Amino acid sequence: MCKELMSNIDTQEIPTKDQVVNFLHDAANTIETIADDAISSNEQAKQVFTNAFKEIANSTLISYQGTNNVFEELAKAHQETVDECTEIYINLPEIKEKFNLIQEQMSAEVERANNIITDLTSQVKELERNSSLDSLTKVFNKRALSTYLHQICAAKTNSYELHLLMLDIDDFKVINDTYGHIAGDKVLIYIANILRKTLRDGDKIFRFGGEEFVIILNRIDTKACQQITKRILNLISSNQLIYKGNSLSVTMSIGTTVHYSSDTPDEIIARADKALYKSKKSGKNQMNSELITNGN
Repeated sequence: MCKELMSNIDTQEIPTKDQVVNFLHDAANTIETIADDAISSNEQAKQVFTNAFKEIANSTLISYQGTNNVFEELAKAHQETVDECTEIYINLPEIKEKFNLIQEQMSAEVERANNIITDLTSQVKELERNSSLDSLTKVFNKRALSTYLHQICAAKTNSYELHLLMLDIDDFKVINDTYGHIAGDKVLIYIANILRKTLRDGDKIFRFGGEEFVIILNRIDTKACQQITKRILNLISSNQLIYKGNSLSVTMSIGTTVHYSSDTPDEIIARADKALYKSKKSGKNQMNSELITNGN
């Protein structure tokens, strides 16, 4: 958000507050024209998410412009008070009264600024709850997965094959316990980046929760799905993440299944989870599938 805002300011020869506010208003208004089901890619979701933050930035700019003006007035009053101290005769009671007044004004302004920060923080949290992106990894979140699966299952029939993969980072608790939760967050971001670089634009990545991810592969057969899955396992296990001088080796277990026309969202997730359990029980760092015999 800051980069886009600064870039817009840099294009103006002499930027004004009104130009910045107008830019943010225009960006925020684009959100109202986008329906929830129109977000079909990570990039589109990121754009919506960024534009929504711009609307909050608009409130911030206006508020802190007011704060700045108040502190300029306080600084001026402070300087006038100091200047009076250079006179031969110093009226201590009057000076004390002025300093007390300045202190009261500054305390009131700080309290107002803190209230604004609290309000903006609440807005950001609400925006994150309603967003379709996971705030840490920037892939789609569980809410977006639920919406997408309900759309697929409601269609009942698909003209192409769809595979769902459930992935779980092996021994993730050990990483958190050994190196701390910040290292755990770095691992999640690292995994998300590998998945983004490995998959096609039409494939979708979701953070299911904790250390689990879900991938939906569209227009692909079982053989190709297995090839992609093996490539993901190889890339993750053959690369290492460096954190504070420590080399972290990470592996994942994967469970896969195919979408059938009779599926509900819970059923397809349950099959993938069952396949994932097989991979965990069989030694981790591997893939297993769970299919319906003679399913359509």
